[in-house]
Amino acid sequence: MNLQQLEYIIAVNTYRHFAKAAEKCFVTQATLSMMIKKLEDELEIKIFDRSKQPVTPTKEGEEFIIRIKQVLTETKRLKDFAAEIKGEITGELHLGIIPTLAPYLLPLFLKNFIKNYPQLKIFIKEMVTDEIIAHIKTGELDMGLAATPLNETFIKEHPLFYEEFFIYSARGEKFPNKKYLLPQMIDLKRLWLLEEGHCLRSQVLNLCELKKKDSESGNLHYEAGSIETLINLVDKYQGITIIPHLAVSNLKPSQKKNIREFASPKPVREISIIVGNNFARNKLLERLKEEIISKIPVHTVMKTKNVLEI
Repeated sequence: MNLQQLEYIIAVNTYRHFAKAAEKCFVTQATLSMMIKKLEDELEIKIFDRSKQPVTPTKEGEEFIIRIKQVLTETKRLKDFAAEIKGEITGELHLGIIPTLAPYLLPLFLKNFIKNYPQLKIFIKEMVTDEIIAHIKTGELDMGLAATPLNETFIKEHPLFYEEFFIYSARGEKFPNKKYLLPQMIDLKRLWLLEEGHCLRSQVLNLCELKKKDSESGNLHYEAGSIETLINLVDKYQGITIIPHLAVSNLKPSQKKNIREFASPKPVREISIIVGNNFARNKLLERLKEEIISKIPVHTVMKTKNVLEI
């Protein structure tokens, strides 16, 4: 077994065609096919079902390919790790970030981080939390920025800050004449939510202590894909939504008048950098952590225990 054989397997899995994979690997199809067959014989498992078009991995092959990706990713990281030992931040960083955080957090720190580490090539992708976890597990991502805790045994969490939640409501919504509101004061039939898969949706549901919206709440049932959409829906169609603190900063002055605060203990979400248990580039991790924390507005970072973490 050698790394070249593993790379050939990944190429076939990617293109699902031996000829295309061979072309991308700059070898003949016969060579690529022979090398993969040799490894299959050595391992005594069949990785690809060649009788199907396009070519597909077998059940055993799918499991083996997951491990191959991890091996190749770790091999690629060795050079980056060696550079870090010498005090250099170079190579590549593959970062996943949840969509309810990306548009507010990235503009705060990314430009300066890129400037400080010009030899580091950064690849960022918005993903829901489950996707980030899965891609860290396979080695396709180095890190993630997500709401925690996740309670995943193979994930390490490095907390950055606590972000408070606020109520965003239309002008006509009826609330008690109080400065601070309790979660039970929210009319669930008037609440706009994100679509399934977003951790913010689960946090809001937990906050309101319900499992799903009342199916009898009206003739319009819409689940948004972004916080901006939720805000626009409230502005256009009335109702209520719940947004994190960083999103408040992006509101227009007129929209900020629609913000209401929760009573103590304040509901918050913990934002962390997450990595796999075997992540070794600690210097890169610390530099990113320092950069993010230094750029977060002071009033957004909450260290107090007088909060309700959801």
